[in-house]
Amino acid sequence: MSACKTLARTSLSCLEFQARTPNSTTLRHFTSSLSLHSGLRIKTQRPFSISRSFASARGAVPLETSDCTEGTAPHNVSLRTPQDSCKDTVQELLSKDKDDISRLMKMERRLGNGDEFKDDKKRERWFPYLNKCKVGDAYLSCDEILEGMDPYIMESRKERFRNVVNNRSYSVSLVVEGLSDFGNVSAAFRSADALGIQSVHVVSCDSSKRYRDNRHVSMGAEKWLDIELWSSIKECFGILKARGYRIATTHLGVDAVSVYDVDWSRPTAIVVGNELRGISEEALELSDLHCSIPMRGMVDSFNVSVAAGLLMHQAVCDRTLRMGCHGDLTQEERQILLAEFYLRHNKNSLSIANEFSKRKVPSSVSKL
Repeated sequence: MSACKTLARTSLSCLEFQARTPNSTTLRHFTSSLSLHSGLRIKTQRPFSISRSFASARGAVPLETSDCTEGTAPHNVSLRTPQDSCKDTVQELLSKDKDDISRLMKMERRLGNGDEFKDDKKRERWFPYLNKCKVGDAYLSCDEILEGMDPYIMESRKERFRNVVNNRSYSVSLVVEGLSDFGNVSAAFRSADALGIQSVHVVSCDSSKRYRDNRHVSMGAEKWLDIELWSSIKECFGILKARGYRIATTHLGVDAVSVYDVDWSRPTAIVVGNELRGISEEALELSDLHCSIPMRGMVDSFNVSVAAGLLMHQAVCDRTLRMGCHGDLTQEERQILLAEFYLRHNKNSLSIANEFSKRKVPSSVSKL
């Protein structure tokens, strides 16, 4: 039996490989909606498994599987369309009900309507988390979460978390309204994370719209952001104003001010609109400020994700110039957000925290 040689060239969104390895009953598989144009070079060496997501990746894909007859299709390779199994992607998040997305946020949160913020006269800006997390039947503070999770996280990772949290802020928030190209939402999320903006909001004009997976664009940034979904501009802006935000929409009207003339040290929500229609009339009417990015070329607009990145970058630079830094969380808030990151770090984090809680209760009783 000679090795079957085939070459697969395709434009594909997901690969999955299936093959029987020598001396094994284990079935590995590879699936995709692909067009075969020429031979696939196949050779058996040792057991293996391939599973990876791609997006519009065109090229030759070398694969190894079991022997088969020369000139025939591999009899133990099956081709089929797989179901997307990646759950915490931007696609999954924004295709769900807004209440479902709260599963990503582990620490207990304040009331979303901003009433607690208005009642707390000492609080100058919005911070969403309370210093407690429900694990099992008990509540743990952020310090207890950090203590319980500490042995399970590498030192380099913990240092990365601390640096990120020190540069995080809720004083600037991003709102994307009715974007139809979901790659733009993913790219905007990635920019927000990179610039230290923790809070992002998505206002959907079509709640039934299913978007394609753009995790390769967002680079997993959605895992570390606080994402809130809204069904209308009125609802979103009402909550943001109750939380103390000024609403700044991007618009090229005569009343728009340059982003370089705005004082970004004030808590501000930056709003970007649809790729074709721009900001809706309702959003313009309900906003507090219209701003624009000065254009110096022949074209009169940026790609919406680029515009979002430029606006957020200018806000961070202006805040750094005026205040000395962008990150403005208190020590307690940094500890709470750090505990939130620890809990998001791994899917088993809550289970680990729950076990820590069970061990802690007998210890506390014995001290009494």
